[in-house]
Amino acid sequence: MPVKLYKMKLSPPACAAMMICEIHNVPVEMIDVDLIKRENYTPEFLKKNPMHTVPVLEDGNLILHDSNAILTYINEMYGKEDSLYPKDLKQRALVDQKLFFNTLLFTRLRNVTYAAIIEGVRKPSEKMLKEIEEAYGFLEAFLNNSKFVAGDRMTLADIAIVATVSGLRHIIAIDPKQFPKLNNWFMDMEKQPFFQKCTVPGSKILKDLLKEKLDLM
Repeated sequence: MPVKLYKMKLSPPACAAMMICEIHNVPVEMIDVDLIKRENYTPEFLKKNPMHTVPVLEDGNLILHDSNAILTYINEMYGKEDSLYPKDLKQRALVDQKLFFNTLLFTRLRNVTYAAIIEGVRKPSEKMLKEIEEAYGFLEAFLNNSKFVAGDRMTLADIAIVATVSGLRHIIAIDPKQFPKLNNWFMDMEKQPFFQKCTVPGSKILKDLLKEKLDLM
């Protein structure tokens, strides 16, 4: 029986979940949930996730409603080797550290997108924009020490973070002069087939929606 993934294409966390399913060729039933139409507030959906967010993964009697938890679960359940999520505890701790960082990163994206799309706030505050640039600076610093965000090979952390950065760049573009390592990392991740299939379509929808909803210079 395939797992079920409740998602919305323009949601970066949902894109991350879709990417890990694509990477491991997971038999999955994709179920669209339109947050703008508040389909995430139906009684049926709230039973699965009281936090009314996507993605939600349903695997039999197991329900997960955090994208980072979904990434690690799918990788452990379907991954054939441990390169994306190392068994070595020290290496795994570095991946976990960056997955936890992605929660902060996504909050800075959601602060802008939720206010614009749901609440009609057309202009982000200066603080919101500065926090996104600060986050780019954090990522630049991480990438000063390694090719990928948690080491010298791609891990789950890169998959989670690239989905978030794909949304953030529609608010503040990545300046290749100010953030050269981040820019190069993103361009490399952008070329990955799983990114092209699972993230590019939704990112385009989010870009067009933010262009309509936001007043940015």
